[in-house]
Amino acid sequence: MENTALVQIKGLKKYFPITQGIIFQRKVADVKAVDGLDFTINRGETLGLVGESGCGKSTTGRTILQLYRPTAGQVFFKGQDLVKMKGEELRKMRRNMQMIFQDPYASLNPRMTVGDIIGEPLEVHNIAKGKEKKDRVQDLLQVVGLNPYFVNRYPHEFSGGQRQRIGIARSLAVQPDFIVCDEPISALDVSIQAQIINLLEELQSKFNLTYLFIAHDLSVVRHISDRVAVMYLGKIVELTDRDSLYKNPLHPYTKALLSAVPIPDPLVEEKRERFILVGDVPSPVNPPSGCRFHTRCPVAIEICKTVDPEWRDVGGTHFVACHVV
Repeated sequence: MENTALVQIKGLKKYFPITQGIIFQRKVADVKAVDGLDFTINRGETLGLVGESGCGKSTTGRTILQLYRPTAGQVFFKGQDLVKMKGEELRKMRRNMQMIFQDPYASLNPRMTVGDIIGEPLEVHNIAKGKEKKDRVQDLLQVVGLNPYFVNRYPHEFSGGQRQRIGIARSLAVQPDFIVCDEPISALDVSIQAQIINLLEELQSKFNLTYLFIAHDLSVVRHISDRVAVMYLGKIVELTDRDSLYKNPLHPYTKALLSAVPIPDPLVEEKRERFILVGDVPSPVNPPSGCRFHTRCPVAIEICKTVDPEWRDVGGTHFVACHVV
């Protein structure tokens, strides 16, 4: 794996305004969905992004691709800052970045045939038309394990797993370098999940793709990722390679997430230490002061309530934001 950064994120923030009033709307607060992220994604690797529902994972993915314009921060893709780009310049850049959406039932237009869905990016970016486009679409269907003669069918004729394959084919159509996989398997049956994960891994080695893989299932992330970032309430609290994270989690939130994953050995399960979190995730509209996790943290000390922990390297490219570590 080449260790060159394809995507660099610096100080990324995305706030959604909350407004009041029917005619004269005024901003009363912000939902701080993503609040100051710094990380890189290297060429050819898969970075897993995990955390509870509502912690800002999907917003992070969409903000990197500029589907949401960031409130602050920089997103460098191949050394160019996407945040400064507009219009045609950004549209040309979009060809290199694609997204696989979470819900295969909602992300495909029910009025378009499969051939039109997969072929649309080819027309948008002026890559292929006519017979060439049709051949390319059939090739893509074959690549993702579907019958190439399905081009004239509609999305409702397919199962969830097949629809997700169509979504993957669409994301591959423009030959991107970077794909954001936004929980691509969470809406599928467990037996189908493994097939889709294996397909994504095959495609990665075949086309030299780079993935940001968003999920809340830690066992899946362990299988597919090279490095894993753990997110809590708009911030990344820990980032390291997958083996270090599973063998030696440092942040109390990571420990809590891992202790929630069942181990299929009753003897080990009985002896291991459990980290049970109390309370709910605080609101991103009014996050706690200091460390955001201190309201639920079993090892919080006084400094955690007032001082935001710094993001630091604790050795071996293992980054963590915690006062206690």
